[in-house]
Amino acid sequence: MTALSSNPGLKLPVIEASDETPEQVAELQAEIRRLARARNAVVLAHNYQRPEVQDVADFVGDSLGLSRQAASTSAEVIIFCGVHFMAETAAILSPQKRVLLPDLRAGCSLAATITAEDVRQWKTQFPGYIAVGYVNTTAEVKAELDYCCTSGNALDVIDAIPADKGILFLPDFFLGSHVRRMRPDRRIEVWMGECHVHKGIRPDVLNEARAAYPEAEVLVHPECGCAGQLIYSIGLGEINPEGLHIKSTEGMIRAVTERPASQFIVATETGIMHRMRQVAPSKQFIPADPEAVCAYMKAITLPGVRDSLAMDRYHITVPADIAKRARGAIDRMVALG
Repeated sequence: MTALSSNPGLKLPVIEASDETPEQVAELQAEIRRLARARNAVVLAHNYQRPEVQDVADFVGDSLGLSRQAASTSAEVIIFCGVHFMAETAAILSPQKRVLLPDLRAGCSLAATITAEDVRQWKTQFPGYIAVGYVNTTAEVKAELDYCCTSGNALDVIDAIPADKGILFLPDFFLGSHVRRMRPDRRIEVWMGECHVHKGIRPDVLNEARAAYPEAEVLVHPECGCAGQLIYSIGLGEINPEGLHIKSTEGMIRAVTERPASQFIVATETGIMHRMRQVAPSKQFIPADPEAVCAYMKAITLPGVRDSLAMDRYHITVPADIAKRARGAIDRMVALG
């Protein structure tokens, strides 16, 4: 492992409550759809976005799925309702399209834990190692990587790298630790970055939810602070693994439709439960931690989306040289499925 990188002072925005009436929400959504048609725009929303923003989107999904939608759409304009690194990824994959981020406060505490210079210095400490980075990184960091990955395909990426090669995994400590546990035969160094929301979902909080809902199955994102202890306890035989699943966000969505359980405890950002209720309306979803809310994701609002379309703001671009290098790491990930 390496030392913890300093966070370069990313400011956490205050979550503004949506004070629109249902009628005003409907009017804003209708206006957004009209503007999108007029501009030949597509609206993409991440699983952690506000419910009313998800409901107006053409596509809802994880960061990689949305970037693939951005690359394949025939729309000329992409409104990316997510955080900054996601809009950058869309711009890298769709350089001929105009990518707009409705609010520049939509940053990412995890992406802010590592810089391109950090990666370059780390690589000098481990010559010959392959650099694998979570997609939750800036374009400048991606440009220094050999592979990108998501929480859903991290193990596939590791398995695609020759077994004799050491691996530098960044920036998420919890996901990297999960990868090390699942592939103990590999030489993997892990950067000690973290998502402030997922870090806060602790084992004791999850255990309280499990005690309150003993029949519920449990869905845990590998970025969570509780994921490592769960896997360790399962290995010791202290926890029954039946009904406990460590999944990416899209893996969680699939699980609630495929598993027969009627209750699920969800250990990730609470915004995903809106989509879960849509795809499995007869089931009950309990947040492992009701306070697991990302203020960066919630910076995007319906008025912000409307203004982004109407005022053509905020245009996200990536310098051509950085985009070319970053695309190589992204394309290697996409090629693996």
